[in-house]
Amino acid sequence: MAETGKLYGIGLGPGDPELLTLKALRLLRAAPVVAYPAPDDGASFARAIVAQWLSPGQREIVIRVPMVPERFPAQAVYDGAAAEIAAVLAAGSDVAALCQGDPFFYGSFMYLFARLAGRFPVEIVPGVSSLAACAAASRMPLVGRNETLVVVPSTLPEAELERRLTGVEAAAIIKLGRHFAKVRRVLDRLGMAERAQYIERASLANERVAPLADVEAESVPYFAMLLIGGRNVAVVSGGA
Repeated sequence: MAETGKLYGIGLGPGDPELLTLKALRLLRAAPVVAYPAPDDGASFARAIVAQWLSPGQREIVIRVPMVPERFPAQAVYDGAAAEIAAVLAAGSDVAALCQGDPFFYGSFMYLFARLAGRFPVEIVPGVSSLAACAAASRMPLVGRNETLVVVPSTLPEAELERRLTGVEAAAIIKLGRHFAKVRRVLDRLGMAERAQYIERASLANERVAPLADVEAESVPYFAMLLIGGRNVAVVSGGA
């Protein structure tokens, strides 16, 4: 049986190209084929992170993912992308699949992994997660000693958000966007609003860090997060 190619799930980090790992860069430059997600209309953020290192000789597979809440259109897109990548792997070529952040922390690569890992060799290259980047940007240590951290998507219904955040020591609330007002109401009711730090577009030139009270709901993008640090860690504001 002919040897197949290998699929690499490449974590790109939160957006700053300098946060790409040395391993990710080496594998990216060596791969004959590069695959990455993109909105159905517009440029790929994942590709933009590594654009300076792509070469004209590399084949690119663009995975156009509709930006809609419904699950089924995206599932069909990943079915098609997996089939295209499988054909490349079966022919003996490696594929570097790009993923913003970390492939297995809410990463899009997991959908390709689920479809291809049973048939082809796969290697996961971890990336700097949005959680780590936002903590660094906010200068907020998240947890210390025996504290625990919960990660909660803001897309949950309001009552479920409140249930999962009740009594937690530290929390990261992700995917804010249009759900910001709902999250703020929950944090106000739980008495956690004053401890919440807002971060958007961590590691990018237009990064913003602010207290929750200073943020207008209408301005919040999808790539934004709220962090609530544990009580056993110090919060330092201002310069170094």
